[in-house]
This record gives sequence, structure tokens and C-alpha cells, in this order.
Amino acid sequence: MRSATESRKMQLRHEAQAEKHFQIEAFGDEIAKREKYKAHKGLDAIHFYLVQKYQWTPATVRHLSFDDLEFLLKEEKHGWEFIFEED
Repeated sequence: MRSATESRKMQLRHEAQAEKHFQIEAFGDEIAKREKYKAHKGLDAIHFYLVQKYQWTPATVRHLSFDDLEFLLKEEKHGWEFIFEED
């Protein structure tokens, strides 16, 4: 059984990971707007963008981890600020 401290640390790790995933998907929406994609949004837009930019196969791009995606997009995300917008 986990202690309360261990459980809290695990919860914080999961929350941080979920936040990272959410922000990457939000950045995908930004890429879709910037590139004027009609059919791609969120993570799909990021995958499409990387296929176009690096001529990688869709299968290659889909197998990238969120850490890899964050690394590959770090320069492009520089200066971008996530702003939560409710629909």
C-alpha cells in the first residue's frame, strides 16, 4: 500500500503529464490555424505538420512520444502562450 506522500507524488506526476498532453494538443490547434488546415486539429495537426516538414511517414510520427513531440516543437512553441478558451 502506498503512503499518502507517495500517492500525492504520483497524482502530481499524472497531473503534470496530462497538462503537457493538453498543451501539446492546444498547440496543434494553433498550428492548424496558422497553416490553415481544414481537416486536422490538435494532435492530428501536429502529426500532419511533422509529416509535411520532415517528410516522415505518418506511422513514424504517430509513434513519437509526447516527450519527443515536445522536444521537436520546442523552438516553434517558443513565445507561444497557452490561453484556455471555452467553446
